[in-house]
Amino acid sequence: MRTIREFEDRLHVEFATGEIPGFVHLYAGEEAIAAGVCAHLNEDDYIASTHRGHGHCIAKGCDVKAMMKEIYGKKDGLCHGKGGSMHIADLDKGMLGANGIVGGGPPLVCGVGLSAKVRGTKQVGVAFTGDGGSNQGTFLESLNLAAVWNLPCVFVVENNGYAESTSTNFSTRGIDIAKRADGFGMPGVVVDGHDFFAVYEAAGEAIRRAREGGGPSLIECKVNRYYGHFEGDAQTYRAPNEVENIRRERDCLDMFARRVTDAGLIERSELEQIDEEVRALIDEAVEEAKAAPEPGQADLLSDVYVSY
Repeated sequence: MRTIREFEDRLHVEFATGEIPGFVHLYAGEEAIAAGVCAHLNEDDYIASTHRGHGHCIAKGCDVKAMMKEIYGKKDGLCHGKGGSMHIADLDKGMLGANGIVGGGPPLVCGVGLSAKVRGTKQVGVAFTGDGGSNQGTFLESLNLAAVWNLPCVFVVENNGYAESTSTNFSTRGIDIAKRADGFGMPGVVVDGHDFFAVYEAAGEAIRRAREGGGPSLIECKVNRYYGHFEGDAQTYRAPNEVENIRRERDCLDMFARRVTDAGLIERSELEQIDEEVRALIDEAVEEAKAAPEPGQADLLSDVYVSY
């Protein structure tokens, strides 16, 4: 969670310099979801992400320095500088990619689930989707397909209250998106997306159930993002002090730190050491990304076709 937060906070600063090409959508504030879910996944499990995918990448084990190079559009990036922030992927780590198509991830994990079922493996596919994506036909079709075929899939809705700038009060009827699971005969639960332990517990049960042949589940994590929909978003749709109040009262890192230190599980000094190590890692990642080579003209036609 600390690595995701430092990565995103630093990108917020670096993007303002104009050195990073393309769009950037930051995950800060939602760290407990990616961390709580991916803690249960094995390296051969797969996740499908959204346009806000850095946190999912890091939680699934993608190399932070290679991610930073990718976002800077450098040749040594995870996708050789051709994907950037919105299409960052690492199939070797089971990260099917960030996705500029809203609701594009759920059908992909149905493919993962079908593959695992046919081959008899214990792999699980997890799709992260936003509240806006939950209103796409692809999302609902995927829930139905996963239920009909009893696939080992988990659908995680990161409900941060806004589909771009549109509040869920205007776009979504009903209190909980998770209730839609009832229509497909699968479990649906709502958890506090700021609470790592709540996410961890719900995800653990859903992933265990999927591995054991129990079929798909839907988890709705109610959470808030700290930055705009994209970098440069003026956020005029948000209430005064909305983000400041959330940061003060519901920050997932602060909540985690209080709980583990109060319980005597981890010393405050251990957390501070992690913070220092992560800050050094992000400093190195940015420094190396800025110095890394750009793709050359010869790279234009590579990675275009697949050789069968």
